[in-house]
Amino acid sequence: MPERPRWQLWRSPVGQPAWARPLLLLTAALAGLAYGWGMGGASLETFYGAAARSMSQSWHDFIFGAFDPAGTVTVDKLPGALWVQALSLRLLGFHIWALVLPQAIEGVLTVLVLYRAVRRLVGPAAGLAAAVALAATPVTVLLGRGNVSDSLLILLLVLAADATSAALTGGALRWLLLAAAWVGLAFQAKMVQAWLVLPALAAAYLLAASAARGRTRIGHVAAAGVITVLVSLSWMTAVSLVPPHDRPYVDGSRNDSLYQQVFDYNGLARISGDPLTAAGPPAPFLVTIVETGQTLNFAVQNVRPSWHRLLVGPLGRDGSWLLPAALLSAVLALRRRTDQGRRDPVRAAVVLWGGWWLVLAAFFSAGTYLNSYYLAALAPATAALCGVGVSLCGPPPWTARVRLTVLATSAACVAYGLYLLHGAAVVPGWIIPVALAVFALAAVVLPLAPRLAPEPDRRWHLAVPALACASVLVLSAGTAASTVARGLGPFDTPFEAQQVSSVTQSFAARWPRLVAGMQQLEQQQGESRFLLGVDTSLLAAPDILASGREVLPIGGYLGEDPVPTLATLRSEISHGDVHLFLLPIRPASPDPRLRWIETHCAKTQVTNPLAPVQYANYLC
Repeated sequence: MPERPRWQLWRSPVGQPAWARPLLLLTAALAGLAYGWGMGGASLETFYGAAARSMSQSWHDFIFGAFDPAGTVTVDKLPGALWVQALSLRLLGFHIWALVLPQAIEGVLTVLVLYRAVRRLVGPAAGLAAAVALAATPVTVLLGRGNVSDSLLILLLVLAADATSAALTGGALRWLLLAAAWVGLAFQAKMVQAWLVLPALAAAYLLAASAARGRTRIGHVAAAGVITVLVSLSWMTAVSLVPPHDRPYVDGSRNDSLYQQVFDYNGLARISGDPLTAAGPPAPFLVTIVETGQTLNFAVQNVRPSWHRLLVGPLGRDGSWLLPAALLSAVLALRRRTDQGRRDPVRAAVVLWGGWWLVLAAFFSAGTYLNSYYLAALAPATAALCGVGVSLCGPPPWTARVRLTVLATSAACVAYGLYLLHGAAVVPGWIIPVALAVFALAAVVLPLAPRLAPEPDRRWHLAVPALACASVLVLSAGTAASTVARGLGPFDTPFEAQQVSSVTQSFAARWPRLVAGMQQLEQQQGESRFLLGVDTSLLAAPDILASGREVLPIGGYLGEDPVPTLATLRSEISHGDVHLFLLPIRPASPDPRLRWIETHCAKTQVTNPLAPVQYANYLC
């Protein structure tokens, strides 16, 4: 077939419905608008932002994933997502929007790739429904409005699912190996979490791949597993071979080991332990901050592990709105397609996306540490299963049985959505009436569809499914819109109380003051190599983000790293590299490095005298 001219690329490819690509591009555009709205004033995660700025200024820091400009310690995670942010800053200059832009782009690409992945197995209507459902999921919108790494993780994993779907439909082993490589790259973004989708990808391939012999399919999956491991561990292994004195100390580890950082501190400790103590005793003031609810994720930090953790409360409002539709779709697909043979693509789609959701949901439900934006990794699977449900309806006009099933699904989603709204702090007054009105309209129109849509009139046949989908999506999409209107980001949950969002969004409000303060400090410190030294990378992050200058992080993220040593610190002070320190004095820290500064330097200012955590400036 001849290729279309470039100016016609918005048209659907040959073999797809004329409405498919235009509606997909419209969906992606609306998603991009939601992600990018107000990005110039986004409230950032300062630790990641500081690391990205440091990495953008030095190729040495970029390669090793250094947190601070001087490259004393790394970030406490693999830097894959930060590489993308650092390149954005290096290309566009330092701006808040330049830090958020990569995540917005990754979110839009995820919508487009999910369409293709679902279309490969169950058709364009299902692919479009999945793309719309993903774009309308609140946690997806919240994730795209910040600078955390999960957006890249999810894009790469959806690419892996897309390649696996291509392997099932095309039969070429190279597609499965490509899927394995995508998972390996996703590991660079979010470490072990990337591997959680492997059982689902493997199960779908073992079930529905074209190879007739089971032994052959097992061999293919084993080869893909080898590729995944090689790609996943490549950067870690290469950096581990570099002598310690030529690279930053590995934060989040007890012995300068990337493997310990990844598989213990960011692995087992997130599931069954406490990441605050995984690499050693943390700075006492950090424990106080967590205990007094001053962390960015404090809206969900008291949500304890349970089987229904993701189905109720703030976590449920994040991403569970469409679960009734996804569950019913999976059950009906497995029930109706039992006689279609091993290679049935609909059943393969349920195994792939249903397995994805079940494994991740089990880990998120059982894990002791959970940020609300983690749940965005469940959204593609939920959306894809909803797409499978659309494929089961078949082309319009629908039979009475299909119309009744769609109406029941809509009723279940609206009822569950109203349940999720119970207990929410700030619910817009319009959202419940609109949801009920759309459902009522669907309840009237769907049973009467044959009379309203005579056979020659194709417009009505398309309008009825559109109304049915709208009745299912209205609460999810309305919730997503409300998060954009309130300017919320990854650490927020829908309809949270104002006192919660005032904490999570505080960075945007104090950013101008922070920049002005660092400019004044730069003038005062003159030619000092470091602007100041602080206890932990957590305290250093806002200052590095605002200035791009070295702020010495004593002890890394949690304060337990052995860098800088006391001897190094004394040498830097004696050589005039650093004069000013900001240290927490309540609760007191036993760290000998901090005790030495307090003993040998002059206390010049005490801040927060009545707060649980009290800080003081020391001039050396």
